[in-house]
Amino acid sequence: MNTKRPRRAFTEEYKSEVVGLYRTTDKSMNEIAKELDLTPTAVRRWVKQAEVDRGQREGLTTTEREELAYLRRENRILREERDILKRATAFFAKEIR
Repeated sequence: MNTKRPRRAFTEEYKSEVVGLYRTTDKSMNEIAKELDLTPTAVRRWVKQAEVDRGQREGLTTTEREELAYLRRENRILREERDILKRATAFFAKEIR
């Protein structure tokens, strides 16, 4: 039976330490993941993001990703507010007639 591991959250410091461990040892990502009870995918993603942040790889930096997430949330909220105002305007337009 394959039970799914619960989702865990890691600090940026911890991620940096894992990336540093990968860079300073001859161990593979899979070996590091196994030793630290992480998924190889997580280690691979953290190493890739660190390379993007250092300008060694193409992609969005961590700061850009955070800004994009913030702007998407803000955009969603503004759309919701606009829709509420549209409905309120339509409601009051009916009341006046």
